[in-house]
Amino acid sequence: MKAVQLLTHGTPGQFQFGEIPDPVPGNDEVLVRVRACGVNHLDIWLEQGDLPMPFALPRIGGSEVAGEILALGEDVDQWRVGDRVAVQSNLYCGTCEFCLRGEDSICLNAKLLGIQCDGGFAEMVKVPARCIVALPENLSFEASAALTLAGSTAMHMLTDRAEVRPGDWVLVVGASSGVGSAAIQIARHLGGRVIATASSAAKRELATRLGAEFVVDSSKADWPAEVRKVTNKRGVDLVIEHVGGVVLQSVFHCLARGGAVVTCGATGGREVPMQLWPFFVKQHRLIGSYGRNRGDLNATLEWAADGRLKPVIHQLIPLPGVSNALELLRSRQVLGKLVVKP
Repeated sequence: MKAVQLLTHGTPGQFQFGEIPDPVPGNDEVLVRVRACGVNHLDIWLEQGDLPMPFALPRIGGSEVAGEILALGEDVDQWRVGDRVAVQSNLYCGTCEFCLRGEDSICLNAKLLGIQCDGGFAEMVKVPARCIVALPENLSFEASAALTLAGSTAMHMLTDRAEVRPGDWVLVVGASSGVGSAAIQIARHLGGRVIATASSAAKRELATRLGAEFVVDSSKADWPAEVRKVTNKRGVDLVIEHVGGVVLQSVFHCLARGGAVVTCGATGGREVPMQLWPFFVKQHRLIGSYGRNRGDLNATLEWAADGRLKPVIHQLIPLPGVSNALELLRSRQVLGKLVVKP
């Protein structure tokens, strides 16, 4: 098969596009023909070698896969060749205490697709059969790849890790990102009043189009004051945050008493100092959110199939252009998702 392998870490890293042996599925695995694969900041961290987990090179990146089953392992009987599927990027074991109670996002033995094992920047990928879900008939491979990771992450944050009550103010950080663009739509459909942050006119226009009532310019140092102004100094009930660093510090200035911050990322920094006095006096909550459970992924695809959740696809990119896609993502000019088409 044709694939793009990362050979050497760097910014940019050294990639090689070419033919490698086809993967062979094990007993409990399926072989998927990759029809579309989303590009994620995880791919940049892989390229740079900047992840807090062991992994080996060469490695095929790509964590957001949609495609068709090509072959079945010997013990797989619940799927058929030709089935259209999406792949869950957090490959869970299915047997640990957390998986057994349906919390596969915190599986004790999970592996990240495209990081700790080869991913979807290839014509084929093998994955555990338990980690695929059926694609709704009217949902395209491209739409699935744009939502499978980022969209289901937002779904997990808003419906599993926190609750949106009708009329709640919800602040969504980074409106043009994969998580942000999905979170705006999900929060609105749950009855929230959405304020979004965005750093350019194009990104602010996108946030409004997706359903944000107000959009503040995050390139301005005083943007948290604008959020409080919109809410008549009250603050927001919930923040959906995926940047970390100084942004995570700043969102607490936007939070109403008793409000919560749900965070799922650290692209802007992994170490964040906190002011504990206002944190406990105002009874704030800081909630971590990682990946998604199988139910979150199914819900995301169902919402997309019935039109409640629309993927935002910036550009479709051919397989040899993976390194160009990562450079484009680094430029911070992407609106929504980049999707690679093998």
